[in-house]
Amino acid sequence: MAALMFFWVFLFLMAVGIPIVFALAAGPLAGFLLTDQTAFMKMLPQRMFGGIAQFPILAIPLFILAGEVMNVSGITKSLVNFANVLIGHVRAGLAQANILASIMFAGLSGSAVADTSALGSIFIPAMEKDGYSRAFSAAVTAASSVIGPIIPPSIIMVIYAYVMNVSVAALFLAGIIPGAMVGIGLMVVTAIIGKRRNYPKAERRASKGEVWGAFKPALLPLMTPVIILGGIVSGIVTPTEAAAAAVFYALILSMLITRTVKPADLPGILYRTGLVSSSILLIVGSATIFGWAATVSGVPQALAELLFTITENPYLLLLLVNILLLFIGMFLDAVPAILILGPIFGPALAQVGVDPVHFAIIMCVNVTVGLVTPPMGMILFVASGLTRTGIEKISRELWPYLGVHFLVIVLISMIPALTLTIPRLFGFM
Repeated sequence: MAALMFFWVFLFLMAVGIPIVFALAAGPLAGFLLTDQTAFMKMLPQRMFGGIAQFPILAIPLFILAGEVMNVSGITKSLVNFANVLIGHVRAGLAQANILASIMFAGLSGSAVADTSALGSIFIPAMEKDGYSRAFSAAVTAASSVIGPIIPPSIIMVIYAYVMNVSVAALFLAGIIPGAMVGIGLMVVTAIIGKRRNYPKAERRASKGEVWGAFKPALLPLMTPVIILGGIVSGIVTPTEAAAAAVFYALILSMLITRTVKPADLPGILYRTGLVSSSILLIVGSATIFGWAATVSGVPQALAELLFTITENPYLLLLLVNILLLFIGMFLDAVPAILILGPIFGPALAQVGVDPVHFAIIMCVNVTVGLVTPPMGMILFVASGLTRTGIEKISRELWPYLGVHFLVIVLISMIPALTLTIPRLFGFM
């Protein structure tokens, strides 16, 4: 029990409202003090700095910068228009276009919150004007934003790969099928709801000329994930170099081709990127201390022994871990959840034969779904702010979509081939 003192201190600090970044660092500090292990305290600053002074971590601010440039450039509008032209003619067409645009945008930002902000500001007013309720519009936007961190590139996958020493390329490839499953599932649910509520659709199907006209401005932005994933999978570039290439491509596209970003816009872009990146990196540094303290205290081994006393069946263990991750995801943001729980659950499940890449995708999908799960999901707060609608109203419209998310989690947990087939085909397994 004494060895876990840092963990109880962390939980107490979280319960009294201390920000997660400070609770992560203060937990080990107080734990070592209370257990008279002051020798370890001298290593905390070194561990924290070492946690962020790593070349792979540089991919995080670079991906954030690329997404920020894409947002400012107005490229989002071309994706929205293309999605609407493709699918706007079906029942609840604008809601379906919202989901399709999220799938496209996922390859640009890798962030669920960025997806909600960028697409929500365009789709929610348009859907409301077209006869959809404000709560439903917010629910569709929030639910589809979950796709952002699942389809590559993904910021949380980069973080998980760094923390758990897993191939970024393997994780990116493993996320393709689960991301597609989420998107298709959300579209099926929207079709059912749209038919039941008689939501509107476009008067006619777009002509081939209209589709081509909408596709041309969307083509170059849609090449971004191809450049990133193609470069990584082919071995031409590392994930960090691919992120730098994405920034370069976004700047060329927005400043020289579309000319929607001016040099005067760059200071604001860099400032916002710095704010988001610094907050993530500070959490990474603090979580590095926490993870190290957990390892020193033997938490992974203790958890493995506890799980094995319940069952040694890997599928039952995955089910238990999924339930726990979903519960934690309701209250904890995706990045801290991965940094705290990845080093704890990953080694424990590896002992019963769960592939590290398989569990990585399960965890990434879980914590991302947590972003949209009541009562504390961050995406819910963003959607609520965009629509000025209470979270409880959005949540009532959200439950059918959460059912899709939960079903996908169960399927990818029970059928490893859904996540591992593509990485194996490309030789990463």
